[in-house]
Amino acid sequence: MPKVFLSQLGCPKNLIDGERMLGSLVRAGYEVVGNPEEADVLLVNTCGFILPAKEESIEAILEAGEVKRRTGAKLVVVGCLAQRYKKELEEELPEADLILGLEEEKFIALHIDGLLGRTPSAPSWDGRYRLTPKHTAYLKLSEGCDNRCTYCAIPLIRGPARSVPLEEVLKEARKLADGGARELILVAQDVANYGVDIYGRPHLVEVLEELHKIEGIKWIRLLYAHPAHVDEGLVRAFRELPKLVPYLDMPVQHISDRILRRMGRRVTGGRIRELIAALREDPDFCIRTTVLVGFPGETEEEFRELLKFIEEAEFDRLGAFAYSKEEGTPAASLPDQIPDEVRNGRLEEVMRLQQEVSLRRNRRWVGRTLEVLVEGEGVGRSFRDALEVDGVVYFDGEAEVGKFVEVRIEDVDPYDLYGVREARC
Repeated sequence: MPKVFLSQLGCPKNLIDGERMLGSLVRAGYEVVGNPEEADVLLVNTCGFILPAKEESIEAILEAGEVKRRTGAKLVVVGCLAQRYKKELEEELPEADLILGLEEEKFIALHIDGLLGRTPSAPSWDGRYRLTPKHTAYLKLSEGCDNRCTYCAIPLIRGPARSVPLEEVLKEARKLADGGARELILVAQDVANYGVDIYGRPHLVEVLEELHKIEGIKWIRLLYAHPAHVDEGLVRAFRELPKLVPYLDMPVQHISDRILRRMGRRVTGGRIRELIAALREDPDFCIRTTVLVGFPGETEEEFRELLKFIEEAEFDRLGAFAYSKEEGTPAASLPDQIPDEVRNGRLEEVMRLQQEVSLRRNRRWVGRTLEVLVEGEGVGRSFRDALEVDGVVYFDGEAEVGKFVEVRIEDVDPYDLYGVREARC
């Protein structure tokens, strides 16, 4: 039985692709191993979003190449970087035996069978070899994106938005629940715009209502909701569906109307403020966001406006990026490109401020009790903590992984909470 090792990079959407590739290979008679030195096939699932992600992917390919030289394994490169730069990678990375684009991934077993001289397998893309804990699973609602933000290369890589039909979403969700998932994390390039291409209008609330009926699922979490498509129906769903945790990842990117227009965001700063106010009618509602600093033409005054907004909005979680000039995007040809040192300085300033904001939001929980999904010995996640991207809750007391417990919070830092287990849910 040939052995395959996966080096997984990028976002949860790319991780699902990695799980599907491994599932296809397992059904074709391959064994997944956790040590690259034991593998017959080294599979690198790359990210091509922005420059740091591309650099990390190249480094992972080169590291796999070193393993290949020692062991004689075959090296296969897949994912977004392979999709966008296939020709360049084939020319510049001779250590790669095979470079596959996104559509070719669906036939991964056939390609690797050919590489190893095996009898070809029947292609399959229906199952997943789960890389997340048994109790938590990602569920992809759509592929690609129609938003066309001027700085973003994702539509160039992944193409236009293509929603998964509701029946297929529910079928996969039930399968995940039957496999032990207690938390479903819904992902897409823009979950709030799910279904427009199929049903003629956003269909996210209908998906949430149907997922809410699935036995065994306790938490439903939303990632990547463009504020231009977050509407009153979704805000109302947070109040009416108990399994839908009061947490929303809503990347705002900026607050200046002029910069938002240049970014092609199709939303105003005023609308962003309205949405935050509506969500925060529940004062404990957790909002994660992303901001982009150093966009071409961003003035010092507009950057200060963004800082003031971050202070006032009090996001529980915030990720920040310095603008990355991506070839083929409209923003790459804009005038007034901002020097690296200015962009990086602004990034550091945002993150320093957000540490203070996060600490204030976390202190609100001291003396209160949170329901926590146990991830390991003395550590878990509350409704405020998305897998891998947010903080955690550390607690004293024994608890079984995958179970829910009550934790009384006694201390905090800007990222994590600390407490004592009170009782099992």
